[in-house]
Amino acid sequence: MEEMSVLTSIAVSAGFMAVLGLVLAGVLVIANRKLFVYEDPRIDEVEDLLPHANCGACGTPGCRPFAEGLVQGEYEPAQCTVNSRDMNKIIADYLGVDLGRQEKRVARLACAGGRHVAYIRASYDGLESCRAAALVAGGGKGCAWGCLGMGDCADVCDFDAIRMDRHGLPVVDEALCTACNDCVEVCPKELFSLHPVSHRLFVACRNLEKGEQAEAECEVICTACERCAVDSPEGLIEIRNNLAVIDYSRNELASKVAIERCPTGAIVWFDRKGGYQVGKDARKIIRKEPLPLAPTA
Repeated sequence: MEEMSVLTSIAVSAGFMAVLGLVLAGVLVIANRKLFVYEDPRIDEVEDLLPHANCGACGTPGCRPFAEGLVQGEYEPAQCTVNSRDMNKIIADYLGVDLGRQEKRVARLACAGGRHVAYIRASYDGLESCRAAALVAGGGKGCAWGCLGMGDCADVCDFDAIRMDRHGLPVVDEALCTACNDCVEVCPKELFSLHPVSHRLFVACRNLEKGEQAEAECEVICTACERCAVDSPEGLIEIRNNLAVIDYSRNELASKVAIERCPTGAIVWFDRKGGYQVGKDARKIIRKEPLPLAPTA
């Protein structure tokens, strides 16, 4: 009898577990039907055609969200500036949409004060990083807004679009730049900004001091002399906090006339290849060697 009781208990337990399993399986089936979210299989196909850089240049957090937006018609293939035009055309043909047009954007540096024209007021000896140096009295450069030249921007650029020149200034290769925004985020002096290539007039300075005091720190600094504003169409350039500021909503009015009388060459004109020019009245910089460490006042 005892043996039969044990067998009965086992049978009941097994039956209970079987019923419970069936109930749970039924719940899962119902939940799957109720909660199932359809995902267009084209998203995977489009994502495979993207560069997987996840750089954010398209305006989304990464290639997957961009692929989703493309399939839903929220974006145009041309908005991916990392992909080649041919690859974006393949995506457009696959989705049956227009390629679209997207003006190329590039990173530009608002500083021309390399070691040969800008004074260092204090010698920094520490971790070779702009962010680290900026924490120590601003990095030691005489111009509090100037580039520290330790190359954090070049280090974070995954596209090799930034190199450091002999004077310790970042140089952006516009052909390689994807406007990913990494250099903008890493610069402790906030010197980088992203611009459409049609923004050819640019102020290569962020100094907010005026006149002789500013020039004592850097030979190519904006001194707020107002000549660029006077020579340009009304409203294109204004002097704000001792710095020339361009209103890019009036970019169609921009021309080289704005740079011609700038005495320091702080306002420049970018050509179509990404090189820049200064005006005819800008002082010529002949020095190639770094300036000596300047004594403190």
